[in-house]
Amino acid sequence: MKPVSYKKAVTFSYDDGVSQDIRLVKIFHQYGMKATFNLNTGIQTEESRFAINGMPVHRMNQADGLVRLYQEHEIAIHGLTHASPTGLDRKELAQEFQQDAWNIERIYGAYPTGMAYAYGNYDDTVIAYLQEIGIQYGRTVESSYGFDLPEDPMRLRPTCHHGDERLFALAEEFLAAEPGAEDEPMLFYIWGHSYEFDVDDNWDRIETLCQMLGGREDIFYGTNAQCLGLMP
Repeated sequence: MKPVSYKKAVTFSYDDGVSQDIRLVKIFHQYGMKATFNLNTGIQTEESRFAINGMPVHRMNQADGLVRLYQEHEIAIHGLTHASPTGLDRKELAQEFQQDAWNIERIYGAYPTGMAYAYGNYDDTVIAYLQEIGIQYGRTVESSYGFDLPEDPMRLRPTCHHGDERLFALAEEFLAAEPGAEDEPMLFYIWGHSYEFDVDDNWDRIETLCQMLGGREDIFYGTNAQCLGLMP
């Protein structure tokens, strides 16, 4: 990674391209947040449905304004069909990840910089292949509960999930910190799935968090790649 210019930064990562992203993006825009959305371009259609705790969830059609919806944010790989990456042979890795990357470049106008591992699964073989095709970071689902930039961006641990019981305590800790001139930059990295706000009936949670974090001159608000110093 290149050195970053900020002292403190906030970024978000959301998976699967589901319809609740529309509401989430509006909240992000209201409070000046930036995020990375991890899409499955091979099944990015409203017909791709599943249920969480009995509640139906569906992805959105790529042709229905997704370029405009996500235009101020980053699009990253989440696998062509959301297959678990581990155990795939080289041909299957190419289909799942290289094809997803090419689709993202064709549809959204830029080759992806990073990805989020489906089901949080990854290993050295997966990472080596992703690096071969130009992927520079991979987000896991393992919470760091800290604000350090990752030593290994391909095994990037977020600070925490948005539903974590420690979320607001971590936000307060982050806001109270005052890095000195020699201190390492701090990154508050939150991830999740936007459908979880409907499942848990707690949209107020993300609004409260964004209200806490937003509008501060000492914080940089960027996509994952921007906050990692991998793109402007």
